[in-house]
Amino acid sequence: MTAWIPVTILAALAQTARFGLQKQLKATRLSTGGATFARFIYSSPLVVLGVLFYANLTEQALPEIPTVFWFYALTGGATQILATMCVVALFAHRNFAVGITFKKTEVLMSVLVGFVVLGEGVSFIGLGAILIGLAGVLLLSDPSGISDLPWRKRIMNRAAGLGLLSGVLFAMSGVGYRGASLSLETGDVFLRATVTLACVTTAQTIAMGIWLRWRERGEITRVFAAWRVAGLVGVTSMIGSTCWFVAFTLQTVAYVAALGQIELLFSLAFSVFIFHEKISRRELQGGGLLMLSVVVLILVI
Repeated sequence: MTAWIPVTILAALAQTARFGLQKQLKATRLSTGGATFARFIYSSPLVVLGVLFYANLTEQALPEIPTVFWFYALTGGATQILATMCVVALFAHRNFAVGITFKKTEVLMSVLVGFVVLGEGVSFIGLGAILIGLAGVLLLSDPSGISDLPWRKRIMNRAAGLGLLSGVLFAMSGVGYRGASLSLETGDVFLRATVTLACVTTAQTIAMGIWLRWRERGEITRVFAAWRVAGLVGVTSMIGSTCWFVAFTLQTVAYVAALGQIELLFSLAFSVFIFHEKISRRELQGGGLLMLSVVVLILVI
């Protein structure tokens, strides 16, 4: 098994935990912006310290950062902020597991964005696996309780729109991060990935702080007041983001995002055992297709 596979699975597990904590923050304490900001303000200092510690431990010099790095990194950081806000807002429309699944449209989007930006393609078998996963997403995009409405209205709804938008933005984010990491010419994979992550999370923290100060007065204070849960958001974010960045450095974004759909199993477990939400038969069918695509990817990539 190549290294990017277990790293991606760990990233998906940590991200599921982080989204669960962010859902709790939004439901009980914070706005969408505040819940999004929590992951950055509590994780960025940990990431920076981690980079310095690892570089010192391995006796590596920090890589020189070219101009193109900032284009990729800042584009990735900005689109990730917007994508995360879409996902947090999505929780108000559907349950936790389906909210996570909607964002998985990023897998198919990553194929297109990766090809256009970095010139990276996927195999026919890999594309087939991704399309199977997309079929699962479409099953999950049909809200229950409105089956009497026309098909177009059942698919074209606010929840589906938020999910699709988050998918596009997450695809742009992942490709941006891979481009930034690959632009660094020195350092091992872990150092290049974490240096990229440190730069991105610091910029995101500053940008979100300015936004909240301008648009949501008092929200930053509430983020710090909710430090017990928000701090856990930061820790899980650091673990998950580090693994994602390492995986993006090792493998194309489309394949990493596709394997990351294993997150669905984790989110289903969170929905049933922690949030006590019911999962419909249609959602299970969609989830089954998504997991089939994951199995195919593991076997053929």
